[in-house]
Amino acid sequence: MDKQSVTYILATERNGTSYVGVTSNLIARIWQHREHVVDGFTKKHGVKKLVWYELHETMESAITREKRLRKWNRAWKVRLIETFNPYWNDLWPNVIGPSQVTGFPPARE
Repeated sequence: MDKQSVTYILATERNGTSYVGVTSNLIARIWQHREHVVDGFTKKHGVKKLVWYELHETMESAITREKRLRKWNRAWKVRLIETFNPYWNDLWPNVIGPSQVTGFPPARE
């Protein structure tokens, strides 16, 4: 999943605090959130569970989607997440794959 434009949502738990982001390297970026290597909202609030993501053809379309989602109310975001991930499972294991060794930082963006 290297260099793929992605819009994503992280959450603390079902219906908990959420964060909408965009990246060109989902594995690296989610690892940064999970390990709290960058100061900011997700580190401050403990938001690190990947509950939704969407691939895009271009970074421009991913950024446009991120900006729109940030303006959505909570109910709309919950509905979006639950359509894709009804049980709010952490999608991180699906993204890194079963053979990925955890605990080591992936390549930087």
